Amino acid sequence: MLCVGRLGGFGARAAALPPRWAGQGSLQAGIRARRVSTSWSPVGAAFNVKPQGSRLDLFGERRGLFGVPELSAPEGFHIAQEKALRKTELLVDRACSTPPGPQTVLIFDELSDSLCRVADLADFVKIAHPEPAFREAAEEACRSIGTMVEKLNTNVDLYQSLQKLLADKNLVDSLDPETRRVAELFLFDFEISGIHLDQEKRKRAVDLNVKILDLSSTFLTGTNFPNKIEKHLLPEHIRHNFTSAGDHIIIDGLHAEAPDDLVREAAYKIFLYPNAGQLKCLEELLSSRDLLAKLVGYSTFSHRALQGTIAKNPETVMQFLEKLSDKLSERTLKDFEMIREMKMKLNPQNSVSMLEYFYYRQYNIEPSLYCPFFSLGACMEGLNILLNRLLGISLYAEQPAKGEVWSEDVRKLAVVHESEGLLGYIYCDFFQRADKPHQDCHFTIRGGRLKEDGDYQLPVVVLMLNLPRSSRSSPTLLTPGMMENLFHEMGHAMHSMLGRTRYQHVTGTRCPTDFAEVPSILMEYFANDYRVVNQFARHYQTGQPLPKNMVSRLCESKKVCAAADMQLQVFYAALDQIYHGKHPLRNSTTDILKETQEKFYGLPYVPNTAWQLRFSHLVGYGAKYYSYLMSRAVASMVWKECFLQDPFNRAAGERYRKEMLAHGGGREPMLMVEGVLQKCPSVDDFVSALVSDLDLDFETFLMDSE
Repeated sequence: MLCVGRLGGFGARAAALPPRWAGQGSLQAGIRARRVSTSWSPVGAAFNVKPQGSRLDLFGERRGLFGVPELSAPEGFHIAQEKALRKTELLVDRACSTPPGPQTVLIFDELSDSLCRVADLADFVKIAHPEPAFREAAEEACRSIGTMVEKLNTNVDLYQSLQKLLADKNLVDSLDPETRRVAELFLFDFEISGIHLDQEKRKRAVDLNVKILDLSSTFLTGTNFPNKIEKHLLPEHIRHNFTSAGDHIIIDGLHAEAPDDLVREAAYKIFLYPNAGQLKCLEELLSSRDLLAKLVGYSTFSHRALQGTIAKNPETVMQFLEKLSDKLSERTLKDFEMIREMKMKLNPQNSVSMLEYFYYRQYNIEPSLYCPFFSLGACMEGLNILLNRLLGISLYAEQPAKGEVWSEDVRKLAVVHESEGLLGYIYCDFFQRADKPHQDCHFTIRGGRLKEDGDYQLPVVVLMLNLPRSSRSSPTLLTPGMMENLFHEMGHAMHSMLGRTRYQHVTGTRCPTDFAEVPSILMEYFANDYRVVNQFARHYQTGQPLPKNMVSRLCESKKVCAAADMQLQVFYAALDQIYHGKHPLRNSTTDILKETQEKFYGLPYVPNTAWQLRFSHLVGYGAKYYSYLMSRAVASMVWKECFLQDPFNRAAGERYRKEMLAHGGGREPMLMVEGVLQKCPSVDDFVSALVSDLDLDFETFLMDSE
């Protein structure tokens, strides 16, 4: 999962990723190689030992979080934000007084960078730091920077300084492709905020933006809010499966893994029972988004949201989803029939519905059998081997300074290229702890950019996982799913490290949403290839390699119900498109859910439920939920074109870096896809790529052919 700040015109761009730019060669040639450090240590060993913690540096100077001197104490956030705000005011004056030209774009990017360097860091700290004082200070910094962004997004003089540049054809023609694209992105961000409108409409747009932010926050909170029911309404013998609160039972989730059919049924129907306040919040959110889209010149919110993506418009998205649904329908029915047979053997009384699917689709492999082969250190060494052979990159553990990390078990990795030197830093916050968010994701802390003095501002990111800690008898051991997630998140990190853009506004993962997950999903293909896994999967006690028959069983387990799983994603994506399509909606959101489920999924709707009220992605991925499927389609095509024959092919790795990773969001995503695939894929190509993954078991084929 990719986490990015959303600060409007001057924040990190929404989750998504783009391609190559014409000036890449000259930029890389102009960047001085960073020298290596003798303090670096092997990455694998660093993750299989307990951290030494602060005991190593009891009396050393406290450097501050991420090496930022001000952040040695919570009060430092106020100092950092005030410093950024003062610099912002100076840069705004420069932008408005500088004659239009390439320098205008550089000033805008520096302005974006000065805000993001505080806001992105604060966005992470406010949810991840174990100390409340740091979290609260970071939250306040986010509010302060957000207020400045709102001010900038309504600064007409600032907008006009950019507009003058893009209105002058001769000036535009003189810009290199990346500079022109960044200028257009800044202008687009301004105009979707309504700055080009007259004063009255501009005020309406600002008010709608504020309302949407508030509604989004309220809806997001409501998606996780538990429901309760009076105790006497539940059969006594299942009450112990839930939390009690006086005369009520609290239901805080679907309990999809509970073996008792009645427990799952109760949880599903109670947790998804419609909440009137949440229903109204969703309706207002969708309506407000539609009003804002129309106000700034778009027919629907979906049309506004899909500007600059691979899909480009909602018509293409719906064509993609409908064609994919048609191709999946027969396979999905077979999956449902298989689940029905499984259920009949265990409990022949009820038919299969949505409330049963999530339980019976589970396959009988035991993840714990695989854990001894996937120690965290071995997996990190596996990533190191892959990245070195594919891209000439090595990961080295570096001892952080006192105060640099927020928890003693956070590891700092230096990312080093064999000829280019130090590329950036990855902070690995991998282990479970109290109050830590239960999500696996990538955070940009500082974006890369070419500075005025010719140096390159090195990117800094955090990878957050929730892995079990090591014990006295064993290192941290990963399930196959955890191992795949580790590879996935490292894909995001490599995008950030290798996105050598001139401008931080389009650095690394700051690109269109339907491209953002391509590098991370591609890494999942490597994680599921026996030739890669065989390089590192060793029993932590005996050193025995992971047996091929176990890999084969694991691969087969991933094919079980894969069509139905994909069909479910199609249903979610179609629902998202309809909600953000033509307004007023033709029916209630619940009626639309029921109709869309019948058309795009097949399992019957459960009466008196409203799953859409738990659909948290409607906030961060509004009109863009299809992005997961499209990114997977692109990743599948890249895998088959470049790496299926040899997952360690260095030439293919360099081509992938040059055409895709290097450009961040500095090029149109489809141009990057074309660069790697050597063709412009159609909707049918995307659909075929996804469907073929259900058929071909590359790993089993390779093992059987040996």
